Amino acid sequence: MAHSLKEMVENQIISRGIKDPKVIEALFKIDRADFVLPEDIQFAYNDSPLSLVDGQTISQPYIVALMTEALETDKDKRVLEIGTGSGYQTALLAYLSKEVVSVERLKSLYELAKKNLSKYPFKNVELILGNGKNIEFNEKFDRIMVTAAASGFPEKLFENLKEDGIMVIPIEQGFYQILYKIKKVKGKPEFRQLCHVRFVPLV
Repeated sequence: MAHSLKEMVENQIISRGIKDPKVIEALFKIDRADFVLPEDIQFAYNDSPLSLVDGQTISQPYIVALMTEALETDKDKRVLEIGTGSGYQTALLAYLSKEVVSVERLKSLYELAKKNLSKYPFKNVELILGNGKNIEFNEKFDRIMVTAAASGFPEKLFENLKEDGIMVIPIEQGFYQILYKIKKVKGKPEFRQLCHVRFVPLV
């Protein structure tokens, strides 16, 4: 059990192989305690998922860090996030990226994320209430992060990714979910498996 943000980042994230200095800096700047429910503040720095409203969860810090590092975002990149949740991953992406468009289908989480993100001075985040699987965008994105498990490869979402762009997404594989880093190369997906995970389903 970690009792501070410093302990969380040092003992549960850096010690497990997360190396990108920008990602580590963001993890120190964005306090996970700002994004958990009030009754779970005491568990905010534990390396475990925590419950949110409507049966949703905030992912464990290590998985958040792993997905953020795998996305390879920076201040030149526009990021699409599917599944805002409580806004923790959104805030990390906003800290690291040029612009973040985050889509959340549940109004309860949309309102929660908006409240949580207001604690930070971000001007580069657009929150959208809607189903991220079905929304069509006028522009393609440099990066896409999906924080719920797809039942198969999401062709429509992949179409929203620029050439040489990266998507990080959990995909169901039978009884398992595998976290993938997918790069768009000559219009086709190149898959790299990262690890087994457990996310709520993408619906």
